[in-house]
Amino acid sequence: MKLAYFVHDLADPAVTRRVRMLRAGGAEPVVLGFRRTEIAPAEVGGAPAVDLGRTYDARLGQRAKATALAALGAGRWRSLLAGAEVVMGRTLEALAVAEAARTLCGLKAPLVYECLDIHRLMLGEGAKSRAMRAVERALMRRARLLVVSSPAFLANYFAPMQGVGHSLPIATLLVENKPLELGAGHAARRPMRAPGRPWRIGWMGAIRCRRSLDILTALAARRPDLLEVRIHGRPAYTEFADFDAQVAQAPGVAFLGPYAAEDLPRLYGDVHFSWAIDYMEEGLNSAWLLPNRIYESGRYGAVPIALADVQTGRWLAERGFGVRLSDPDELEGFLERLTPETYARLRAELDAVPAEAFVADEHDCRRLVDALAGRRGPAAQSSAEPPKAKLVA
Repeated sequence: MKLAYFVHDLADPAVTRRVRMLRAGGAEPVVLGFRRTEIAPAEVGGAPAVDLGRTYDARLGQRAKATALAALGAGRWRSLLAGAEVVMGRTLEALAVAEAARTLCGLKAPLVYECLDIHRLMLGEGAKSRAMRAVERALMRRARLLVVSSPAFLANYFAPMQGVGHSLPIATLLVENKPLELGAGHAARRPMRAPGRPWRIGWMGAIRCRRSLDILTALAARRPDLLEVRIHGRPAYTEFADFDAQVAQAPGVAFLGPYAAEDLPRLYGDVHFSWAIDYMEEGLNSAWLLPNRIYESGRYGAVPIALADVQTGRWLAERGFGVRLSDPDELEGFLERLTPETYARLRAELDAVPAEAFVADEHDCRRLVDALAGRRGPAAQSSAEPPKAKLVA
């Protein structure tokens, strides 16, 4: 099955993982996308990639212009996309380009919308927010399937604000942000880091929460005997006053840059805990998302720390592991009371969860591609039913 996949960032590791899933499930993707890096990759996840131009974090006007230009010129991909059986857009901007390409290239393939975050602009009551929701609704009416990474996106946004499951006829599919492991069986988890002070917290992935940085650097500066912090990933510098200076001034805190998927076992194996708290869009997207790091934490043996009353905390509670705080101010007291024996029990709770809760495999890849192709199965559901369908991948 040939699939045209439009994405917001060709260099996003999560895009690479999805492309690998599509290929492992039997699809033949062609990837067309914007990029947040200076140089565009020639391929993504083993699939050919077409560069749509550079866009920038927090510059919505520039991204809107780039989206419009790409959409207007989408007819030039007619020969490249000929024969595509599915057209999928990851994020709203990519969906707009995907639908333009589907129309201008004369494709009969169904449209799929993949949404991994609900931007705060989509949730306001101003004219711009209402206009954005109207654009999204119009595009979803032309789509066959909505793919999300957290059930809370359906329950808190798509159902009540966009009518999914009620007035908007679109099927839904839940695909969790799990690491992808292809091959025979899942490798054993890494050995536990020797427990004891200073306790080490790792913060991995998209680094975008100013309040989290304030919490961690303040505690590490006040209690270097108690806490060390290791930060790995790509900071959204527009969200911080001076990320590099704040890290440099905090003893025991280190930013070690971006990483590749093969680095994850080593990075998580080097810490006791994983920071899974996010306040960037407090009460909204931050309360609804299920971040990559909770699956990576479980897979590679770092105990996640989350807030109890958000979707991440509820996900951990359902599976019976992790540290779930009512308030981040509890962190210092928790670490002060923590003993090696207590930490060993936390790690044992994590180890008791089946690896399938954290990892996607070939079976998940096939189920995903079957759902995208419209082959009926337990994963996808009609929007006439409550939004509760689940495909874990």
